[in-house]
Amino acid sequence: MTQSLTILGSTGSIGTSTLDVVARHPERFRIFALSGHSQTAKLAEQCLIFRPQYAVTANEAQAAELRTHLAAAASCQTAVLHGEQALCDIAAAPETDGVMAAIVGAAGLPPTLAAARAGKTIYLANKETLVVSGSLFMQTAAQSGAHILPVDSEHNAIYQVLPPEKGCLKQNGVQSIILTASGGPFLHTDLADFPAITPEQAVKHPNWQMGRKISVDSATMMNKGLELIEAHWLFNCPPEKLETVIHPQSVVHSMVRYADGSVLAQMGTPDMRTPIAYCLGLPERIASGVPPLDFATLSALTFETPDYRRFPCLELAYQAMQAGGGVPCVLNAANEIAVAAFLAGRIRFTDIARTVRHCLEQDFSGSHHSLEGLLDLDAAARRAAEAFVQQVAHR
Repeated sequence: MTQSLTILGSTGSIGTSTLDVVARHPERFRIFALSGHSQTAKLAEQCLIFRPQYAVTANEAQAAELRTHLAAAASCQTAVLHGEQALCDIAAAPETDGVMAAIVGAAGLPPTLAAARAGKTIYLANKETLVVSGSLFMQTAAQSGAHILPVDSEHNAIYQVLPPEKGCLKQNGVQSIILTASGGPFLHTDLADFPAITPEQAVKHPNWQMGRKISVDSATMMNKGLELIEAHWLFNCPPEKLETVIHPQSVVHSMVRYADGSVLAQMGTPDMRTPIAYCLGLPERIASGVPPLDFATLSALTFETPDYRRFPCLELAYQAMQAGGGVPCVLNAANEIAVAAFLAGRIRFTDIARTVRHCLEQDFSGSHHSLEGLLDLDAAARRAAEAFVQQVAHR
């Protein structure tokens, strides 16, 4: 049976990796809809190859660009739409079976929630959905019968080594969940040099090919902090049962510690096509195009405890997870503003954590029990973060 897919964020790294896996199995998958933010030429190429029924861009100007690109191919009948409502429509459309949620940032929240309300199979690669709206999203999925499959390599690894009947972790003998982190490009950089770190240095991850924002998040280890909050919601795991360990080789993608002393780990070459293929192929294992892990070439597998002096964003994320409520929403919003400011050359690398900490210390009123309340909280936190960025910029 052919599965019909909508890919939210098809021009990003997860989206392109998904399409690579899909192209290897034309008998299993067809593309119903694609969405991209601003890379209209790349989105047009994808439309010409996969012939989706719909393609969605961020705004009307980009939609016009995409139509121009597609006009040269008379045989392409893809309808071009734009805006948030169009994203929600393609995510919830009855014609689609599964939704790859790979839009970066809080912008991915509304369409992913729309897919959950519609009871879709959701291949979840958008961290912010659970960080910003974990309780709301999981309740929505439970009520609609939506099936959530984690695509992030760490959560996918955990999913694979947990018992088939996920249920209650304690009843299954799970003592703790261990997320691994590479430590990013500055694991051994002198702390005195951190203020001088440039965006070009920060986006050069030693192991993974990722977008600029997530690469910076990996360098600060905020990425791992967001993943901790995700794991808390995905696996109904108490914060005190979540561990983080630095593993520079990125071969062990995460582990589960059991009451009998066993630790089960999932290993593999660091390539996002592996977890994507795992999710898309369930209950079967399908080819991903990833070369097999060659144990003969592995020099060593090492592990160490994260240092909060080096990675203050990880500590802030732990604190936000433990506080709960709307605090993780504030954490995420402040981080998005700070990372964008750093990438634009407005603030220093060390100002990212300063901006997030400042926002977490503010008192934001409002509800975190509805999408509207969360979006209002997100907007307020972004305003506070931007105001702080303006204060520290170029100092």
